Amino acid sequence: MKTSVVVMAVAAVTLVASVATLVLKPAAPDTGPVLRPDDAKVLAQGERLYATHCAACHGARLEGQPAWRVRGPDGLLPAPPHDASGHTWHHPDEVLFRITKHGVASVAGDPGYKSSMPAYDGQLSDAEIVAVLSWIKAQWPAAVRQKHDQINAQAARSSGN
Repeated sequence: MKTSVVVMAVAAVTLVASVATLVLKPAAPDTGPVLRPDDAKVLAQGERLYATHCAACHGARLEGQPAWRVRGPDGLLPAPPHDASGHTWHHPDEVLFRITKHGVASVAGDPGYKSSMPAYDGQLSDAEIVAVLSWIKAQWPAAVRQKHDQINAQAARSSGN
């Protein structure tokens, strides 16, 4: 009898600890889609979509708008370049995806932030956003792509994935 009470007590403590771990452990954040800069089909779609939705502001050659770091008379920053000279590659895939889908203000957590960059949620599917971003990444020099891969790896480690 004494043994069965001990076994039941251990089982109860184990059950409580397991439930507490599940309830109290924060869910791993969704890291979002991973870019696919080596997938020819995705890149062909991304190139078409970039030309339609992005090139007017970010440039046909990813060069961005002049003086992109200086706010214009309207208080807005011009479109940055997406080539190696810009800061796009400084952000992990999931941040680039969220900016494109939900807009800068949403990702910055500041609903009052003004940006010329539209949110593409409802205009482009998630797969189309991944295609555009994949095509952009595919244009970067190998060294920049490697640095971006390291940034993604660091972001994954930081998020616990």
